[in-house]
Amino acid sequence: MSFSNENGFFHADLGAPGPPSGAGSPRLSQSLSQSEKKQVNQRVVHINNPEWTNERYEFSGNKVRTSKYTLLSFLPRNLFEQFHRLAYIYFLIIVILNQIPQLAVFGRTASLFPLLFVLVITAIKDGYEDWGRHRSDKDENNRTSLVLQDGHFKPKKWKQIKVGEVVKVYANETIPGDIVLLKTSDATGAAYIQTINLDGESNLKIRYARQETSVKHPELGPIAGTIVCELPNRNIYEFVAYMEIDGVQIPLGPNNIVLRGCELKNTSWVVGVVVYAGRETKAMLNSSGAQSKRSKLEQEMNRETLWLSFFLLVICIVGGVGLGVWVGVHVTELDSLPFFRKDDTEGRKYMYYGPTGEAFFGFLSYIIMFQIMIPISLYISLELVRLGQSYFMVRDPEMFHSGSNTCFQCRALNINEDLGQIKYIFSDKTGTLTQNKMEFHTASINGVDYSNAKVLDLAAKVEDLCGLEDEHVRQEPWLNHAWSPKIGEKVDPKLVRLLRSTTSTIEWKMVHEYFLVLAACNTIVPTRVHLSPSGQLEMQIASAHEEDVGVIEYHGESPDEQALVAAAASYGYTLVERTSSYIIIDLLGDLQRFEVLGIHEFDSVRKCMSVILKCPDNKIKLLVKGADSAVMNIIGGSALGLSNEQYIPSEDKHQAELIDATLSHLDGYAREGLRTLVIAAKDLSFAEFEAWYKQYLVASTSLVDRVGMLRATANMVEDNLLLLGATGIEDKLQEGVPETIALLREAGIKVWVLTGDKQETAISIGFSSMLLTRDMQQVIINESSRDRCREALRAAIVKYGLLGDIKSHTSPKFRINISSSVSFYNDTPIASELECEPTVSSKAKTKQPLALIIDGNSLVHALSQELEEELFVLATSCKVVLCCRVAPLQKAGIVSLIKQKTREMTLAIGDGANDVSMIQTADVGVGLSGQEGQQAVMASDFAMGQFRFLRRLLLVHGHWNYQRLAYMVLYNFYRNCVFVMMLFWYILHTAFSPSTAIFDWNLVFYSLLYTSLPTIAVGILDKDISHTTLLNYPPLYGIGQRGESYNSVLFWATMLDTLWQSLVLFYVPYFTYDATTIDIWSIGSLWIALVVILVNLHLALDIYQWTWITHVAIWGSILVTYACFFLMDSFPEDSFISHYWVIYHMIGTTVYWLDIMLVIILALLPRFCVKVLWHRFWPSDVELAREAELRGRLGRNTHSPVELSIVPDPVSFEAPVLGV
Repeated sequence: MSFSNENGFFHADLGAPGPPSGAGSPRLSQSLSQSEKKQVNQRVVHINNPEWTNERYEFSGNKVRTSKYTLLSFLPRNLFEQFHRLAYIYFLIIVILNQIPQLAVFGRTASLFPLLFVLVITAIKDGYEDWGRHRSDKDENNRTSLVLQDGHFKPKKWKQIKVGEVVKVYANETIPGDIVLLKTSDATGAAYIQTINLDGESNLKIRYARQETSVKHPELGPIAGTIVCELPNRNIYEFVAYMEIDGVQIPLGPNNIVLRGCELKNTSWVVGVVVYAGRETKAMLNSSGAQSKRSKLEQEMNRETLWLSFFLLVICIVGGVGLGVWVGVHVTELDSLPFFRKDDTEGRKYMYYGPTGEAFFGFLSYIIMFQIMIPISLYISLELVRLGQSYFMVRDPEMFHSGSNTCFQCRALNINEDLGQIKYIFSDKTGTLTQNKMEFHTASINGVDYSNAKVLDLAAKVEDLCGLEDEHVRQEPWLNHAWSPKIGEKVDPKLVRLLRSTTSTIEWKMVHEYFLVLAACNTIVPTRVHLSPSGQLEMQIASAHEEDVGVIEYHGESPDEQALVAAAASYGYTLVERTSSYIIIDLLGDLQRFEVLGIHEFDSVRKCMSVILKCPDNKIKLLVKGADSAVMNIIGGSALGLSNEQYIPSEDKHQAELIDATLSHLDGYAREGLRTLVIAAKDLSFAEFEAWYKQYLVASTSLVDRVGMLRATANMVEDNLLLLGATGIEDKLQEGVPETIALLREAGIKVWVLTGDKQETAISIGFSSMLLTRDMQQVIINESSRDRCREALRAAIVKYGLLGDIKSHTSPKFRINISSSVSFYNDTPIASELECEPTVSSKAKTKQPLALIIDGNSLVHALSQELEEELFVLATSCKVVLCCRVAPLQKAGIVSLIKQKTREMTLAIGDGANDVSMIQTADVGVGLSGQEGQQAVMASDFAMGQFRFLRRLLLVHGHWNYQRLAYMVLYNFYRNCVFVMMLFWYILHTAFSPSTAIFDWNLVFYSLLYTSLPTIAVGILDKDISHTTLLNYPPLYGIGQRGESYNSVLFWATMLDTLWQSLVLFYVPYFTYDATTIDIWSIGSLWIALVVILVNLHLALDIYQWTWITHVAIWGSILVTYACFFLMDSFPEDSFISHYWVIYHMIGTTVYWLDIMLVIILALLPRFCVKVLWHRFWPSDVELAREAELRGRLGRNTHSPVELSIVPDPVSFEAPVLGV
């Protein structure tokens, strides 16, 4: 150890605040531990010596490439990616078959057009996007930074920078690679970094250069040393390394590295050495998009696509067999039949293969002819419609949050319709339901509750604030000292008076230690805000030696810490300066310097944070704050050096009373919905510190299992602490949360809250947010063992009569096990606590709504394969589920459980990094732009500013999107099937010949041009109900949950209607022109005109809201169809000669127009009649709401209730009862 003598004691410089406790990756540590015996995987970087660094292994250069294609790889790779869609492979096979002379049903050129059109459009889109990436890459790689060359900093292109080179970056410039800081313009070695390009967080973060390198200047003398670090990985929040300079190993952590893409702010310049470059930087390793999700509607659509494929196969087999049979019957007449001869007059054979061969080739020809039964245009239409829907969602002013200036974001364009089918919502609490803007609310110190806080008026006198004058009050006007925060906080008059007392009592010492912990045990950095000469606000790290202080602001990554430090400052304990080795605190007007000997940052295992300080009186103190579940377990006797005489006669008794009082206060704070922390401290002896310091040096420089070693080191001193008190921090609900939850529950959506907070806090927030109500029976499970957890789950199932639900939703093996256990669990302690009846049947199921409240310890066992059935049955039988003290992976586990065991749609919403797993696991992930950064937003499918926007997103846009796309899919199936069936009826009258009366280009344009635009316009713009009605009557959302707009019944009803319409389409013109001399091309022209008009009018009958765009789309499509007819029938070329002037002759006859009118009436009449009867006698919720809307019964001044269908509980899968 290296100690420097100071004031009769020593000082150990351990570097930056927040040393690398938690800097190591558990995943990395585990892999390193497994290979430790062989060789530690590490990277050795020689500072300012890139040649030596890259001598043994050529590290990645700094050139980056985010583009997917090159000129040579674009065509093959893009085609390879596009043909991952099976439908494209199907159409490719069709095109290939059509090029075979025996199978050339269509013109070879015309058959290529549909597939080529889709491939070319997609390739152009992909190419344009990649061209933008190429330009971005070129600009990025050709940027310049200053690199130390020949003793001076000279400009160098980014793509030429190597690992080991020393770079210099000025303010507002971007970091060219992942660099370890060596020196900054600030004397303390601090630098402000903005990571918005990396993780989306706009708040400034502080990084530090080690003091050992801050005193060196690269241009005055070379910096000789090495950096040994972990191999490149994608964890942007961790960095495990050490630097060796002058024979001393210096630990490095995430506070010492600045990543590529970050911007330098409020710091003149920094100097650092590149440790990762190019594609090995953490930013590039994380440059992958969000995971792909498929909508439920698209998955169900595949089921109907398989049915259509089967039906296509059947009619092709019928046609092929029919052709073979016909050829076999007429085999002796083939030479005399027109258009079908086996050989010509000279005896040369035509392509004749006998009845079997003709049947086989006929079968293949029919597959080509009927190919549009599988609608290739549907895939393009779906993407365009989703894009249009996203356009309107993003621009919805009702989902714009002015406070954060954020609008709604659609990050995934393929699951819009899933928003209309959500049954379960899994929500985080802090920052999602609450504002995550912390305010110090109340304090418990030495067993006394100080909750009478008032807003501090800096101009008021202390005596006025306290309400009295006392001779024992200190005379220093500490409220007027220079070190005041920017905004006043609430203070308790009793505490103010106690702190100003001249008597050094035990109470005063406890309060003093309490606020010292709040001011010192954190990673907050105070900054000074002042006006620059140009008149702009500038921010610099605050220093206690400056006269012009300005305004102090506290910056940190935790809102809790900011609130605690600001509260300490309000009571006169103002943190005014922090460096890598010391902090300066203004203690009631007296500046005192504390040496930082070490920090153990908060981690999810220890659940607390501790700092070791050397005080001005040379004492060493351990200051601790953390969760009550962790700190209360390490509380001991007095550790402040107070004698028993000073304390109380029975110190153990006092400590026990203090613990009881504090626990009582914690329980009260939690019931008020406050976030709580326990405050403790301890004096360390020199021997204790020395033992800890030796282990700390080893742990902080280790590349192997650094996290575990630092955790073990912290446990050496974090014991036998003196309890000082507790804090209560208020995190208020966001605007509109109770109303939103109430509406969602009315819509039949179950809202589950998964939080890491205390159970009492979560319950309090549950009541204030209207998630919990007083009529609910709370089922609370807090068990630490698997057996006790099993008992609690099964006893609750028995008590509340959920055995019927078990029989409905679980495996027979589980039903037998739990049913046989009923009598046993009636006698268990858990059953007696729950007051279970001796016998319970499913008929005795409680009518009182249940609320399950379960903690993380219980979920450790409940989510196991052995108990997940019980958890599932109990949780899904409850109206509300509240999970407390849960870890991120437990959140994902709960979501996964519901997804796997139900067919219901799930949505997860959160705002922090701990919600990412949950968001990615759910069917729909929503991220909030909150105080905890943008990690949740970056991992989400949709992002917005406030929880309350969820009601409009789901109840309005979700309903509209689902209704539109569900109808669009059914309509596309109908549109293509009615056309194919019309062609099929034709071959029955042409000796099963695989030929058609419709011109090739009309076959191609039918799906791509004649009928595509109307369905896209309706899919984007149609609205069955207004947004006002949808919000006023949330049960209307149940339409999507029950799948009323798309299901197997509707599909087969549509196919039945399709069959009728195809018969009318074919046979009305057939019988009309049966006795005439009309040619096949003329009647084919009538058929294609009829089917285009029919499908467009069919769509027009189903439109709910007409706009000028839908008018243009529908009537314009019919006009465009006829325009194409006139154009194609005007060409006298060989390929068009058979159709020359056909349309001109047809439209001049009366029969042509009479046929159109007759077909339209006969084809649509059954559908129209069924709709009228159904609407009259069995109206749906939508029809009831529309009728009420039209009659003016709905709206702001409505007084007449509309009875809608009951929204079924997710557990009950019975059909809902429709009410009128």
